[in-house]
Amino acid sequence: MRDEYSQLKEYMEQSEKTVAVTGAGISYLYGVSRLKQSVGRLNAGRIFSASYVRRNPEEFYEVMKNAFLDATFVKGPSAVHRQLAELEKQGRLYGIVTQNLDCLHTIAGSQNVVEFQGSFRDNVCIDCGTRCYDYRVWNQGHAPRCEKCGAPLMPTGFCRDFREAAAVSAESMRKTADMISEADLVLVIGTTGFRSEEYLSRMKPGTKLVQINPSGTQFDRIADLNIRADAADALAAVL
Repeated sequence: MRDEYSQLKEYMEQSEKTVAVTGAGISYLYGVSRLKQSVGRLNAGRIFSASYVRRNPEEFYEVMKNAFLDATFVKGPSAVHRQLAELEKQGRLYGIVTQNLDCLHTIAGSQNVVEFQGSFRDNVCIDCGTRCYDYRVWNQGHAPRCEKCGAPLMPTGFCRDFREAAAVSAESMRKTADMISEADLVLVIGTTGFRSEEYLSRMKPGTKLVQINPSGTQFDRIADLNIRADAADALAAVL
């Protein structure tokens, strides 16, 4: 394992632009299974709609709280979130693309973050369409409301009937692909590759891919280096 850490450190020393791709595996209490269970009971087709949230704003808030917000505001960033923020601060990490919605990279201090599924940082009023770019509105103990009209807010990426949702999603994935296309080293950490086909195809020839994950994933066959370890240990060795 020490040899793998040394190889990772060498790759990073040689890299001019390193990008990390992260997934649910790095978030403490991320709650994906609980989200799926909650949405399954309530029917995903209804809960992620403006009409449902308009009628049941507090119920929607409780589902989000159990699935994501407790991880964001109670547990907070993991060691890996903080290590990645430190690498960026040192100028050794260009940016992060993440499938996570929990804003933990931002809370940890990372600046250049693309959340390609959206997050609680980008919200929309379900009535007047006013946008609110502040994850802290979800830390008030109740469903957040629009400052203009008082209607409930939803994360933009969640609102299936918000007319700009598709455009927001497309723009986030464009930013993800652009960031990947600039990298000469891609670190895949704690993800099995959700929607990876939409951005990995943009890797330029010669870009190295390193996977850090205790379990095997679809990246096993294409990675230049597979590190079967906790990401916190691997990044600690680099730092």
